[in-house]
Amino acid sequence: MRKFERNVFPYLLLAPTLIIFGLFLFFPAVNGLWISLTKWDGINPQVFVGIQNYTKLFSDRGFWNSFLRTIFFTGVSVPLVYVSAMGLALLLSGARKGNDFFRAVFYWPTMISSIIVGLTWRFLLGEEFGVINYLLTVMGHSPVKWLTDQNYSMGVVIFVTAWSMSGYYMVMFISGIKAISETYYEAARIDGAGFYHQFRYITLPLLKPTSLLVLVLSTVTIIKTYPLVYALTQGGPAGATKFMVQTIQETGFEKNQMGYASAMTMILFVLLAMFTVIQFKVNKGGEQDAD
Repeated sequence: MRKFERNVFPYLLLAPTLIIFGLFLFFPAVNGLWISLTKWDGINPQVFVGIQNYTKLFSDRGFWNSFLRTIFFTGVSVPLVYVSAMGLALLLSGARKGNDFFRAVFYWPTMISSIIVGLTWRFLLGEEFGVINYLLTVMGHSPVKWLTDQNYSMGVVIFVTAWSMSGYYMVMFISGIKAISETYYEAARIDGAGFYHQFRYITLPLLKPTSLLVLVLSTVTIIKTYPLVYALTQGGPAGATKFMVQTIQETGFEKNQMGYASAMTMILFVLLAMFTVIQFKVNKGGEQDAD
């Protein structure tokens, strides 16, 4: 009986999770890999073409342009989200009066649909009727083409993305900060350490597991960003904010090239896996410093 409990019983407890994982994650992933090896319009029978979709993909300039834009967008947005979430957590982790209110204020954007967030900022930044351009005009300045000028559109998308996501990860950092024993800070203050040294040598090292979680989750979320960007710029102007997910969506559902779109999805999967592995290696799996 003890041998059964030790060898079999744990797997019985895991069975429901493994079944759900298999049905809704593993099987669709394997099926997507198969579809990427076929020519399929979503309706007619699939025709096996081998690696033809991948061969075609390597010469698809439109896809690789969106790939590079996605890399740039992710590379700038993730650090911005990390720093802003960390900064908000440091400001609002104490028990000062009003902190609960401001936590709710900064967390509020994460409770709204990303499409609504995009449309709201589109209303604020509109060239003709935008609130911000109206205020600039009142102050004697010329309107700015926030969403229709390639010099501004990417920056706007990055800013709105960070604005909408920072509050969510702020909560994670606040939880991590509150889990750190106050004894460390008391000892540091006795030794004359100021805020900077306390943050560098106590807070930041002890937040490694939380930092890794924030970096991995934000990277995956930002790479897959689509509704917010589409509602804000629809990938424009001239494709300046058109990222991989939008390219995949248009290829699969507008051009009815499901096999080719699945091949793009496999490249996206590899990209996500690479980012995740790199972050685990750099952060040493989220392990805290031994000292």
